[in-house]
Amino acid sequence: MAEGDESDRRPKGVAALKQHVVSHKVEVTLWATRLAAIVFTFAYILPLFWNPAGAYYRILLANAATSALRLHQRLPTLTISLQFLMQLFKEDSCHYLLYSLIFLYSSPNILIVLPVFLFSLIHFASYSLTLLDLLGQNAWWGARLLISLVEFQSRSILRLIAFSEILVMPLTLIMSFFGRSGLLTIVVYYHFLTLRYASQRNPHTRLMFSDLRVAAENFANKPGTPSFLRSAVLSGIATISRMAPAVPHSQ
Repeated sequence: MAEGDESDRRPKGVAALKQHVVSHKVEVTLWATRLAAIVFTFAYILPLFWNPAGAYYRILLANAATSALRLHQRLPTLTISLQFLMQLFKEDSCHYLLYSLIFLYSSPNILIVLPVFLFSLIHFASYSLTLLDLLGQNAWWGARLLISLVEFQSRSILRLIAFSEILVMPLTLIMSFFGRSGLLTIVVYYHFLTLRYASQRNPHTRLMFSDLRVAAENFANKPGTPSFLRSAVLSGIATISRMAPAVPHSQ
């Protein structure tokens, strides 16, 4: 029997959805925590029902729960070894668990929650399509349209996430200068950014650094750029390049 015929005979509707929820508890929980992060982000931007600060911390807690569950999926067996720790810090979910912990006790800022919201939006939309398929191909066509828009723009969204991750670095410097976060935040966030730069599964942060470097070099090499500004830009590029972690060529 053809694969299409088998998919047509699969149970559809609420019963199929209930069966899926029972048999995929972790995936559905991840879907719910990502939905929570999205809802709390809107609550932070439009504080009609929640205090903005409270909504901000709920976003980070929802992201921490998502990251911990995803990390459990990726590394179900906990071992105390150097190899396990090296593998742990290669996981994107570990990076964003660390991200939540970094900013959980800092002052709220929309730029901090932006990458969390966008990551949640992409994965929430993707799994929502799976749930809608269980209800039937014609169920919730409006939601399907919105999901299609998110998936169509997924590459641009991932680039925006990478750009916001980079922008948060100078933000932590400014926040520390005004006493809105500690000096340790700068150090730990720098290590977070190096982990994102060396990510094996998501190269967008690394690619965004490359794009920004090309843009900065083009600006510095323009005939109309003052010499002192050109020197400052090129010096900044050289400094940031020295701080970048080594990435294996196989990536």
